[in-house]
Amino acid sequence: MGEKMEKTCTLLVYFDKGTPALANEIKEALEGNDVQAKIDAMKKAIMLLLNGETIPQLFITIVRYVLPSPDHTIQKLLLLYLEIIDKTDPQGKVLPEMILICQNLRNNLQHPNEYIRGVALRFLCRLNEAEIFEPLIPSVLQNLEHRHPFVRRNAILAVMSIYKLPQGEQLLGDAPETIEKVLSTEQDPSAKRNAFLMLFTCAQEKAIGYLFDHIDRISDWGEQLQMVVLELITKVCRTNRGEKGKYIKIILSLLTAPSTAVVYECAGTLVSLSSAPTAIRAAANTYCQLLLSQSDNNVKLIVLERISELKTSHREIMVEMIMDVLRALSSPNLDIRRKTIEISLELITTRNVDEVVLLLKKEVVKTQSAEHEKNGEYRQLLVQAIHFCAIKFPEVASTVVIVLMDFLGDSNVSSAMDVVVFVREIIETNPKLRVSIMTRLLDTFYQIRAARVCSCALWIIGEYCLLLSEVESGISTINQCLGDLPFFTVTEEGESQDALKNSKPVSSVTVSSRRPVILADGTYATQSAASESVTSPTALVQESLASQGNLRSLLLSGDFFLGAVIASTLTKLILRLEEVQPSKIEVNKATAQVLLVLVSMLQLGQSSFLPHPIDNDSYDRIVLCIRILCNTGDESRKIWLQSCRQSFVKMLADKQFRETEERKAKAQVSHAQPDDLIDFYHLKSRKGMSQLELEDEVQDDLKRATGEFTKDNDDANKLNRILQLTGFSDPVYAEAYVTVHHYDIVLDVTVINRTKETLQNLCLELATMGDLKLVERPQNYTLAPESSKQIRANIKVSSTETGVIFGNIVYETSNVLERNVVVLNDIHIDIMDYISPATCADVAFRTMWAEFEWENKVAVNTVIQDEKEFLNHIIRSTNMKCLTPPSALEGECGFLAANLYAKSVFGEDALVNVSVEKQTDGKLSGYIRIRSKTQGIALSLGDKITLKQKGGA
Repeated sequence: MGEKMEKTCTLLVYFDKGTPALANEIKEALEGNDVQAKIDAMKKAIMLLLNGETIPQLFITIVRYVLPSPDHTIQKLLLLYLEIIDKTDPQGKVLPEMILICQNLRNNLQHPNEYIRGVALRFLCRLNEAEIFEPLIPSVLQNLEHRHPFVRRNAILAVMSIYKLPQGEQLLGDAPETIEKVLSTEQDPSAKRNAFLMLFTCAQEKAIGYLFDHIDRISDWGEQLQMVVLELITKVCRTNRGEKGKYIKIILSLLTAPSTAVVYECAGTLVSLSSAPTAIRAAANTYCQLLLSQSDNNVKLIVLERISELKTSHREIMVEMIMDVLRALSSPNLDIRRKTIEISLELITTRNVDEVVLLLKKEVVKTQSAEHEKNGEYRQLLVQAIHFCAIKFPEVASTVVIVLMDFLGDSNVSSAMDVVVFVREIIETNPKLRVSIMTRLLDTFYQIRAARVCSCALWIIGEYCLLLSEVESGISTINQCLGDLPFFTVTEEGESQDALKNSKPVSSVTVSSRRPVILADGTYATQSAASESVTSPTALVQESLASQGNLRSLLLSGDFFLGAVIASTLTKLILRLEEVQPSKIEVNKATAQVLLVLVSMLQLGQSSFLPHPIDNDSYDRIVLCIRILCNTGDESRKIWLQSCRQSFVKMLADKQFRETEERKAKAQVSHAQPDDLIDFYHLKSRKGMSQLELEDEVQDDLKRATGEFTKDNDDANKLNRILQLTGFSDPVYAEAYVTVHHYDIVLDVTVINRTKETLQNLCLELATMGDLKLVERPQNYTLAPESSKQIRANIKVSSTETGVIFGNIVYETSNVLERNVVVLNDIHIDIMDYISPATCADVAFRTMWAEFEWENKVAVNTVIQDEKEFLNHIIRSTNMKCLTPPSALEGECGFLAANLYAKSVFGEDALVNVSVEKQTDGKLSGYIRIRSKTQGIALSLGDKITLKQKGGA
C-alpha cells in the first residue's frame, strides 16, 4: 500500500492572497542588481510557495542570479526557498538539478564567515534526502572542530539529523563515537547540550556512560545540559524501573542547581518517578521555595497547581508542609491567595489547626490596616477559611470568633455576612461560647450597617438570649438602635413632604443605592430619601447618619422586611422574659414598650411619609407579633421559642451530612486483585540499597498491592463512542472514534476500501460549524483493494458550544479520471463533554444570577408527571449538580423550585433554575431558565434541555 506523505515545513508566514505577485515580476527583480529588490522578490516567491503555488521556472533564475550573492539576508532567504521546494520527483528520486544545490551548500559549509556556515548547517537539519547529504558529509565533520561555538553546535545537530535518516548508519556509521569525543573536549554549554542530546537520541548507552563518568560534576553543568539529563533519566527509568534508585540520587543533587527551571523540572521528575516519602518531601520543599522566590504570578499559580496535585496523591507528606504553603499569602494577588487557601484547607489536621488559624487571624487583622483595593474580598476569603476550620475543629472557635465579630460592621457586606453566618453556626455548635458571643454581639450591634447582617444578628439575639440579664440587654439594645418613638410626628409630616419635594434633585442620587457611604467625618452611614427628609437639606450635610441608630436609619429608608425581623425578635425576647422574669410588673412594662414599637412601625409603613408603603407580608408579620403579645397560648409559645431553633439545628445537620457524603464520594478506593503479590517491608533484602532506594521499592510494592498500577479497561466504553460515517454499501466505509480532550477533539477515522480497485489520492475533507477549528491540512493517501487506513484529525475547541463536524471522502480510481465523492454523516459535538457538575455557595449563585446577561427560558414540556422525577431527569441530562438541599425538596406540595450549577473546562459558569408546578390534570408546567456569561453555553444547554426533557420513564 503506497502513501503520499505531506511535505514537512518549519515555516508559517502570513500572506494576503488579494495581491498575488506575478512570476514574471519576481523573475525580473531577481535578475536585477538591486539587493533590496532581490530580497523582496525572494520573500514573495517563498510566500507563493507556502500557499501551494508552484513556480518551476524560477529555479534556474535563482541558481544563476541568487546563489552567487554575497548578501547574508539573501543567503538565508535562499535556504528557506530551498527548504520549501520539491527536491524529489513523483517516484521519490532526487531531481538531477539538485546537484547545483549540493555545490552551493558545500561552498557555504567552507565559507570563511561563521554565520553562513552555521545557517547552512542548520538548513541541513531540515533535509530528508540522503543523496544530497552524501557529498557534504566531510565538510559537516570538519565543522565539528571549527573555532566558533555557533558553527560547532549546528554541526552537531546536522550530524544527528543525518544519523537519524533511514540510511543514516551507512552514511555516518561512527557518528556516536565522533560526537562522544567532541563532548569530552567541548567547553561551550550549548554545543555540549547538543552533543549530549545526540547521544541521548541515537546512542543512549553512551549518554548514560558519559553521565556516570562525570556524575560528580553534574551540578556545574549548564542549565540546558541539565534539562537534557533530566529527560534522559525520565526515559531510562520508565523503561527500566529497577535502576531508579541511582538516578533519583542524581535528581536530588540537581535540586540545589542555581537555575529555577532545572529545579522545577527536577521536582516534577521526582514526583513522576518515585513515591518514596524522602523524594516527595524534597519535591514539595522545592515547590514551596519556588513559590516564595518567584515574583511572576503565573509561575506561582503553576507551582500551586503542582502542589495541589501532590496534595491529592501524597496528603500525609503535604500536611507537614502546610505552613510553608501558607507563606504564599504574602502575595498581593487575589487568585494566588484564593488557590493557597483552597489547598491549605484540605491539609488541616488536629496537629496543625492552631497554627493555621493563628496565621489566618493575623492576616485578617492586617486587612484592617493595609490599604489595598481588594482587601474586602481577601477578608471574605479569610473569614470563610476560619469558618471552615472552626466547624471542622470546634476547639479553635473560641480563639477566633471574638476577633471576627469586630468585622460585623464591615463596609464589605459579603464579608460581614460571612462573619454573622459563622457566628450563628458557632453559637449553636459551641454552647460554651454562647455567653461571651452574646455579650460581644450586643456590645457591637450598633456598628452593623447592612440590613441583611442586621437581620441575621437579630435572629441570633432572639434565639440565644436565655438569661434574664441577656434578655433585658437584648431589648434595650434594639430600643437604643431604633431611637425615640414615634418615628415621625404629624406636624413634621407635612413639612417633610415639602422638604422631600424641594430636595428631589439632592436625594435622587442616594435613593438608588442602599450601600454604606463614607461621610465627611470618616464614618459609615446608609443614606436614603426618607432619612434625608427628616431634616432640612442644609442640616443633612453637617449631620452624620451614624449618630442615628442603625435600625432607625434602615427603617426610615423603607426596609420593612427588617421591620418584620425586629418585630419577631422583640416578640421572642418578651416571651422568654415571661419565663425568666419573676416580676409581672416588669414583664408588662416591657411588653407595652414593645407593642408601642410595633404599632409605630405599622404607622410609619402606612403613612405618606415614605415614598413606598409597607408590603403586605411584612404588615401581616408585624400584626401577628402584636396578636401573640396580647394573647399568648402554650402552643404558639412552643413554636416561637423552640421550633425555630430545631429547624436551624436540622439545617446544620443536613449540611454536615451532605459534606460528609461528598467527602466519601471524592475518596478514591483502589482495588487489588485477589492473587496479587504482596511484599513485606521487614523481609526485604537491604544489601547495597540506600534508604531512598528501599523506600521507593516499598512504595512501589504498596501501589502494586493496592491496585494503583492497574488501569480500568474501558474497551466497552470506547465502543459506545464510535460513530458510523458512511453506509455499508458505499465503496468506501468510514467510522470515527471521537475523543474529547479539554481544548481539542481527536477523530480517529478508520477508512476501508470495499472495492477491488486501488483508490488513489483518497482524501478526508472535513469542515466545521460553531467554535471548532481544523488544525491540519488534509493529506492524500493511496488505498489498496479491500485494505484499511487509520486517519487522525485534530480539531481545536475555543468555547463551550455545540458544534458540528461534516465533510466527505474524495478519491480517484485508475480507470476513471473524474473524482468520486462519498458524503459523510455529520458528527455533533455534545456540550455535555465540556461541562461537569460543580458546587458554589448560595450567595455566589445569586450574585452570578444577577450579573450574567444571557438568559435562555425553556418552557416545560414533558410526559413525566412527578416533579422530583422530572428534576432528576434534567440533572442526568445536563450533567449538572443540584445546589438545593434534599430537605428543601421534601414533601408533596405540587410545586418545586431548584437551582442547578455546572462549570465548563474553560472556566465558564452555567446556572439553571427549574420551577415546575403540577396542574389539576396531572401534567407539569413551568419554566427552566438558563443563565451564563456567554451566549453559546446558554443556547447549547437550552437546546439540550428541549431535546431531552420530553423523555422520562
